[in-house]
Amino acid sequence: MNSQRSADIRRTTRETDIRVQVNLDGSGASKLASGLPFLDHMLEQVARHGGLDITVEATGDLHIDAHHTVEDIGITFGQAVQQALGDRAGITRYGHAYVPLDEALSRVVLDCSGRPGLVYAVDYPRARVGDFDVDLLREFFQGFVNHALVTLHIDCLRGGNAHHIAETVFKAFGRALRTALAIDPRAAGSVPSTKGSL
Repeated sequence: MNSQRSADIRRTTRETDIRVQVNLDGSGASKLASGLPFLDHMLEQVARHGGLDITVEATGDLHIDAHHTVEDIGITFGQAVQQALGDRAGITRYGHAYVPLDEALSRVVLDCSGRPGLVYAVDYPRARVGDFDVDLLREFFQGFVNHALVTLHIDCLRGGNAHHIAETVFKAFGRALRTALAIDPRAAGSVPSTKGSL
């Protein structure tokens, strides 16, 4: 197990330059500079409600669109969580949360399984929040699961306001992540799998 439970990952491509730092045992602090204010607002929810410290510094080809930047932040965040988890010994492994915001309600269920998988059942009533394309939120989560090696089910159960829907998704993701990544005192440092590894 990574006794520090933290990581600092840099990912540089011809399209983006991303640095993500995470501390899984943080206080919910965040320092976010993605170049996309709405994404920063969503990542702040993950940090605050997940009890993680998250720093994101990103530059990308936003003159084209936000796709590469959002996806690569998801990838780099996933890589950071994966590294911070180490061999995953002693973690709770599973987490779930329901979060409402006014008329919107979302459920997130997460398994730190060592296997990437995403089920994303979220319908937005409009395509954009401000100038942010909400289709890109799925790309963030796909990048995350592929590199954090987690199984993630995200369902918006109801909602009529696109901002509210997105915020319930990210808050619930943070809460589910907080539970799944927590150290289980009854596990005595063992890997939470009958296989003996994740």
